[in-house]
Amino acid sequence: MFDLVLKGGRVVDPAQGIDAVLDVAFAEGRVAALGSGLGEAAETRDVAGRIVTPGLIDLHTHVYWGGTSLGIDPDAYAKSSGCTSLIDAGSAGPGNIHGFRRHVIEPAEVRILPLLNISFAGIFGFHWDVNVGECTDPHLLNPKVCLRVAREQADLVVGIKVRVGTNTSAGLGAMPVRIALEAAEHAGLPLMTHLDAMPPARSEVLGLLRRGDILTHCFRPYPNAPAAADGGVERDVLDARARGVIFDIGHGRGSFGFATARQMLKNGFSPDVISSDAHLTSVGGPAFDLLTTMSKFLGLGLTLGEVVRASTINAARAVRCEDRGTLKPGLLGDATVLELERGPFTLTDVVGETIRTEHKLACSGIVLGGRWWS
Repeated sequence: MFDLVLKGGRVVDPAQGIDAVLDVAFAEGRVAALGSGLGEAAETRDVAGRIVTPGLIDLHTHVYWGGTSLGIDPDAYAKSSGCTSLIDAGSAGPGNIHGFRRHVIEPAEVRILPLLNISFAGIFGFHWDVNVGECTDPHLLNPKVCLRVAREQADLVVGIKVRVGTNTSAGLGAMPVRIALEAAEHAGLPLMTHLDAMPPARSEVLGLLRRGDILTHCFRPYPNAPAAADGGVERDVLDARARGVIFDIGHGRGSFGFATARQMLKNGFSPDVISSDAHLTSVGGPAFDLLTTMSKFLGLGLTLGEVVRASTINAARAVRCEDRGTLKPGLLGDATVLELERGPFTLTDVVGETIRTEHKLACSGIVLGGRWWS
């Protein structure tokens, strides 16, 4: 007998090429079966008229609540946004990852996997009224210490994070990327790079990234935007994609623009991953959460399958997690039940531009580890 069956929902699992009305069964914390008439279960949930996806994965969040100024409560955020896995994008560095583990990650119910910040103290000075870039001081950038801690925390850490730009690395330019890249190479991990305003230039940063490394805030507004002045896509961006660099949205408070997105999509350049960059100053808008960010891409013309792919299997693969991102039997028993609400709705980007959309995704329920999570 199964522990739980979700009955009669529209299952959208791009990793398996599934978009059909099916039942989904869970047992012993894992996906057990997909099909019709699956048999008895200790609990059955009727999800007819709803969309069932693999558990949503937000690749860019900041959930070191209480340990960093930008952190938000992980379980509360996950429940409101339909997420079963949160990737924390470098809130903690080598000096405080241990506290993140003990005081937030271990007590949380939602799955949290951190990227380790190359800066020793992590993102320590980001708030409404304070903004101190953690990569402005080279004394905090020690690849030897970062590598040692990444290895010590290898069961937890899924990548290295670095933030560069006027607001985060100031006069150091791309030097922090080079330092972080060295640590990532020796740790055998991907590097996620934040890029804000110049310096450094986008082309300088992208030229350093390897196959499997991640550029977050990839559809940011001008400057350092990927959209070219002639209406196309910047050559260094195309070269990076051809090389296998992963492009992640990371919406946040200042890093996603509709104008950039429209031009990129018009040129056939879709993001690999859709993520929210949810933190203290973005969850009240304009990012809000992962579902709102996904809804913006529905409004821009992506299909439901494309949006789900970018928030499930593509996110899992970006951090090399083979145990999630799809409802394949035997993998983690995580699923998200969604409702496609009918509008119209008005959605806003980081520069204040709005779009009107007829649909918006909302969370109707979550299965975490094979049980209904409420």
